[in-house]
Amino acid sequence: MELPADNRESSPFTGCTRAHWETAADALLAAVAPYATPDRALYHLPGDHVSHTGPLSDGLEGYARTLLLAAFRGDETVLGRYAEGLAAGPLGVWPAVADRSQPLVEAASIALALRLTRPLLWDRLDDRVRQRTADWLADALTAEPWPNNWELFPVTVGGFLQEIGHRPEAARKAVDRGLERIENWYVRDGWYTDGDGRRFDYYNGWAMHLYTVLHAWLADDAELLSLYGGRLSRHLEDYARLFGGDGAPLYQGRSLTYRFATTAPLWLGTLTGHTPLSPGETRRLGSGVLRYFLDGGAVDRRGLLTLGWLGPDTSLVQYYSGPASPYWASKGFLGLLLPPEHEVWTAPEEPAPVERADEVRSLPAPNWLLQSTRSDGLVRLHNHGSEDTRFDPHYTRLAYSTATVPAPSYDNSVIVGGDASRAEIEPLGTGPGWIASRHTVRDGITVTSVVLAEGAAEVRAHLVAGAPPGTPVRITGWAPRDGVRAELLPAVGLSGTLTGVVGEGDTLFAAVARLTAEPHPVPLSGLVSVRADGAGELEVRWSGGAGARVRLDASGVRVTARE
Repeated sequence: MELPADNRESSPFTGCTRAHWETAADALLAAVAPYATPDRALYHLPGDHVSHTGPLSDGLEGYARTLLLAAFRGDETVLGRYAEGLAAGPLGVWPAVADRSQPLVEAASIALALRLTRPLLWDRLDDRVRQRTADWLADALTAEPWPNNWELFPVTVGGFLQEIGHRPEAARKAVDRGLERIENWYVRDGWYTDGDGRRFDYYNGWAMHLYTVLHAWLADDAELLSLYGGRLSRHLEDYARLFGGDGAPLYQGRSLTYRFATTAPLWLGTLTGHTPLSPGETRRLGSGVLRYFLDGGAVDRRGLLTLGWLGPDTSLVQYYSGPASPYWASKGFLGLLLPPEHEVWTAPEEPAPVERADEVRSLPAPNWLLQSTRSDGLVRLHNHGSEDTRFDPHYTRLAYSTATVPAPSYDNSVIVGGDASRAEIEPLGTGPGWIASRHTVRDGITVTSVVLAEGAAEVRAHLVAGAPPGTPVRITGWAPRDGVRAELLPAVGLSGTLTGVVGEGDTLFAAVARLTAEPHPVPLSGLVSVRADGAGELEVRWSGGAGARVRLDASGVRVTARE
């Protein structure tokens, strides 16, 4: 993909302007055009992997997700191609919207695109095409979604059908029902869990916030927008810290192949006036992501987005992934709804949070600890509250970062008796520079964990309970990659191979870790000292002089600062 020349005057960090986003959108739309069926109702993109719903549904996915990109771009010529697809799709080409079916997802993208481009697309359609399309979409009003972010797909369809006056009462009920259901999953501080349990990841931004805030904004509902916009604004205070200095989003959670979608909530806050971020910071973060993926090889030689991250990557392929799945990346082009003269496009870029200062930040709602370092631009997430065993290893590891990926051989884990399972995660609190949790390995065996962080250094302590004496325990750290250095040193109860054995009763193990991209870091052993001080107790002392006393036992974790 050939992008415009960099503009380092207005965009000193990324070089990207609105023209870069426009060019990227145009190129992506041009690349998928040859794969449309003659009636342009389906887009059968090439690829070896077919989703569990089959090629017909995958073809609809190709149409709907690229239509969403065309809607954000607002090019009348391109939208005309999608108008042809609307003339054919609802005539029986598209699979019907049914309970918990993939077409329910794609109906939401189609409805949102039609709502956003109504004067350019919907209002120009033949009456018969409009009627058939509305009838096809209307099945989403009563289709039962999966109990997670899918609840918002009938909301999105219902909002559009209410606006055009098609089955308005059923549409209103679908909107009210979906918005009521997601209230059960709002935690606090701008964070939702994606369904029951503790499923925290990017779906907060590109689904839970995106659909609720856009619906309120498009409906011109001031009360709803105040509610959902306020939550979004609070979320962005944390969310802006999930991006590395190189533009990389944090590598955690499912559906990472959506790539640019991680920028959607950033643009959404600016679009609706609910953001704590300045225009220059918003563009720096958004364009950093665009640059990271385009420069890193996310687009292949045909100009298509692949199933993967920086290029094809089968570890990111999930049962619902099809060749067109990556095109939910279209959500990241939401910023193109903001006109060229908007300050988000004209103000100079400003540093991202990771570029301003080192930070260790507690996020009590998901029970995460973010650890970022300015010198190398790395962001690390210590996960003591997010769990979804369906998508292990992208949820259940102890830590994730913007520079590493989970390893099949269990990085960032406590392996007890050869078992690396981490289930039933119970948050035990977080405070300045620390976070704790307890998890179950298997019946009767639990691990209580606490992490303390300062700069790039970490202290990881784990109390193993319920395992028979002599049970082997192994601690693992970061999975190294090119350009980053991963270190793990034994501190308490571990040999030089990071292994130990359970004694009589609960047994404490501790290690010192570091992930850094510094070319010549100071020795890790000189940054922190750790000393056992009684059963289940540690004394931690940082090189700067501050320290903490840590106690782990059956009742939980207590961390007391020591000067």
